[in-house]
Formats: sequence, structure tokens, C-alpha cells
Amino acid sequence: MRSDLSRKGLRRAHNFNNIFLAMSESSLIPCIAVHKKDDRIDGRDGLVSRSLWRCATGQKGALLLQRAVERVTMNLRAASDGRAEWVGFSRWLNNPNVTANEIAVHNAEVLSDRVAGLHVLAIQDTTELNYARHAGRVRGLGPSGNGRDPGLFVHPVLAIDAGSGALLGLAGMQIWTRQGPASPDYRRQPIEEKESYRWIKGAASAKSALAAAAMVTVIGDRESDIYEEFDRIPDARTHLLTRACRDRALVGGGRLFGITESWPVRHRFKLEVRAQPGRPARTAKVALRFGEVTIKRPGNCSDPAAAHQLTLRLVEVRELDTAVEGPIHWRLLTTHEVTTVAQALEIVGWYRERWHVEQLFRTSKSQGLDLESSQVEAADALFKLAAIAMIAATKIMQLVLARDGTVDRPATDVVAVEQLPMLEALQIRLEGKTAKQKNPHPRRSIGWLAWIVARLGGWTGYTSERPPGPITMRRGWHRFEQMAQGWRLRDVCTP
Repeated sequence: MRSDLSRKGLRRAHNFNNIFLAMSESSLIPCIAVHKKDDRIDGRDGLVSRSLWRCATGQKGALLLQRAVERVTMNLRAASDGRAEWVGFSRWLNNPNVTANEIAVHNAEVLSDRVAGLHVLAIQDTTELNYARHAGRVRGLGPSGNGRDPGLFVHPVLAIDAGSGALLGLAGMQIWTRQGPASPDYRRQPIEEKESYRWIKGAASAKSALAAAAMVTVIGDRESDIYEEFDRIPDARTHLLTRACRDRALVGGGRLFGITESWPVRHRFKLEVRAQPGRPARTAKVALRFGEVTIKRPGNCSDPAAAHQLTLRLVEVRELDTAVEGPIHWRLLTTHEVTTVAQALEIVGWYRERWHVEQLFRTSKSQGLDLESSQVEAADALFKLAAIAMIAATKIMQLVLARDGTVDRPATDVVAVEQLPMLEALQIRLEGKTAKQKNPHPRRSIGWLAWIVARLGGWTGYTSERPPGPITMRRGWHRFEQMAQGWRLRDVCTP
């Protein structure tokens, strides 16, 4: 029924057996035995204190994102509480008025306050989602990387605080599917018509989303070694850091890959190499060289207006023991000034933050949300689901990375400011009597939040115990969201 109380803020309501249902931004709110009284909505235990409304289009997306984080899944049935929600999520994904680009842009807008005054690393990369298991069911997808299976591609840009290493959020995202094989004259096409243009577009979107930052360094792997990107993106507050892929010609003669042979080793140090599938973690001894290079515009550059030459800095990291399998050899091109060993090591450290985007892909796929197992069929719906999955995976990573308390960021990077009083009340209940059982982190910091969520997930709080892992954090987050619904009920159904 449509209520006559719209002037009080109630837009639309339904009453089923005296159970009033309404949707806030992220959760279903029941209010028992609600009825009209004196031009207000009166609950059994008190007057409703704020507006209630049905789930709108954007709120369905917010609820789906919440469920993806809570339940670590992109399976719609697993994310739904009953058939009605499953149908609602499906309709939202198939709504032509909702686009994956809008989801990405809206998500990036929240970064403005978080990045103000910071030096932000904008780390971009591409992953493929292969739907070979659902080839007979999915519609509208072109070929994946192998040229046979249906699939799509996702190119996110993660924002990392260069000072603290904190994960701030997503600064951009592109999602597409291929329409067929590359054009025979692909190399002669303008860069704007090539799939590799995603790197330039991603860097440009990061500049816009991170406009409040003091400095932005856009970081990419070898595929982003594009002359036009070095020509167009850098400015007074925006730098590039890219692993070189092409042995470019240098002004004055010689090639990029050979120039470092004539440079002296400026430093030797040990580099901790992260474990990879089939390869254990190890400690590598490496040599550091660096210097300035001026590269020529390549003959196949598609932009005739591009500068004829560009001066950059090259930082080389090379493993001394070449007998190991896959020895490290990084050639890092950057627009940053590099004249000292300390500056060169800083460049290496920033580049190593790329592991965050690799972990993002793992979290969204088989090790986390299992996005490729989704039962959604239409390409547009899969695009939107992929966008939601990347946002959800980012939030999961924020929670896990905050557990050691070394990140100096506020809890509001992850939770709403309205939830902080509830968290403070929870902390009182979760803390013990001894100093070892107290939350050691600054009040309302992200480390403080992580301690509370981990305790809700079953962690004892003792530092001598193994630190809480992703499973504990996800379990605690699920409990927190359930409690948050009750806290919101208190605001709705009590005077």
C-alpha cells in the first residue's frame, strides 16, 4: 500500500502480516507490528525514528556487494536470502539502466577524501575471466586469451598509500570482451583503437579519481610499456613507473637493454621474493644500477604529435645468482628523479607493491569469490558482476591487510562513520581484564577495527597466538554485519 505519510519521509511501504520491511543502503530492516499513529509510524516498542523505503535499484547493488564481502561468493543463490532476493539481484544485473562503468565511477568517487594530500600509487593490471565451463550457456562473450573459450577482461586500478602501504580502494576499472581477432593492420591502428589503450585510459582515470592526492605514481607491468603513455600521462603531480618490455633505441646510439652493461653496480642487497604457485618464497641477492636515458620515438608510434624523444630514468635490479630458475631481472622505467641509491631503492619498493593487484585477482577468482563459477548468463550482467566482485575483493583485502595494525588509516576506510559507536560498544564487551586482552590499536583506526572483527571471528586476542587469517576475518565480518543490522533496528524501532 502507499502510505499517506510521504511528507514525513516515507516513500513507499509494504505490510505483510504486521511485519514492516524496508531497505537501507546495505541491509534489510524488519520493524515488528508497525502501524499508523498520529501521522507517524508506531512500532510495538516505540516510534520509528527515521525514513524507511523499499529497495531501490542502487540499493540492490549495495546489498549484493555486502553479501559478496560477507559470504565471499559471487554465486547469486549463495548470496541471497531466499528466492525473492535472488530474483532481485538477477533483475538488477540485467537492468540496462545500470552499467559496469557507472558502478566503477561511483566507487572511485569515494576516494577523494581518503587520498587528500597523499602520494598515491595507482597500480593497474589486467586479468582474464574464462567461462569455458559455461560455454553453452553464456551469451554475448567474445573469445578469451586463448582465442577459443568465451571470456571477458577486467582492468582495475588499485590505489595504495605510498607512505604507509595502506590499500585505499579502487581508482578505476575497465571491463570488456573481444569482438573477434585483431585487425591484420593492428600495428598501424591509432592507439585509441587498440586494446592496449586500456593502459593509457586507466592512467587517465586514475589522475581524475585521485585529483585530491598530492602526487600520483601510475605503476604497470611490461604490457604498459607504451610510448604514447609516457608522452601523454606525466605532469607536475603524475608520474609513471613501468617495467620495460621493449629494447628501445636511444638518442646518441645504443639500445635500452644494453646500456646498463656500461653502468657500475651502485648497491647490492637482499630481496625477499614472494612465493608463487609451484615456487617457494626465497631470498635473492641482487645488484642495483640506475641512470638517465633518452629514448627515441619508435617508428611505429601511432601518434604523429608525440614527442620525438623522451628522457626517463632506468633502474635495473638483477639477481647475482643466474643459476636459479627464473632469476630476477627488472628494468624499471620512471619519470621520477633517480640520482641516489635511496631514490632507486624507493622505486623498487613502489614497484613491488604490484603484489596487491595480483592478490586482488586471486581473491576474486578461485581463492576467494570464485567469480568464474557464476551462473549469470548475459554479457552485460557478467560485466556488472565482475565490477561488484572487484569492489568486494578490494574490501576483503582491506580487512585482511589491516590486521597487524601497521597501517595508519581510519576505520572509515572500511565501515561507515555511523557504525563507529557500535564498534566502540563491541570493544568493551570483547576486551578482557588484562593488558594483553586489550585492543592495542589507536581508537577508530583501521587496525582497531581489524582487532574487533578478528575477535568476533574467534581470535583470542593474544599476540602470542597465530595472527588472524582471511577465514577468521571473514567470519568476524559476517558476525559484525549481523550485529550492525540489530544496531540499525535500535535506531528505527526505539524512540
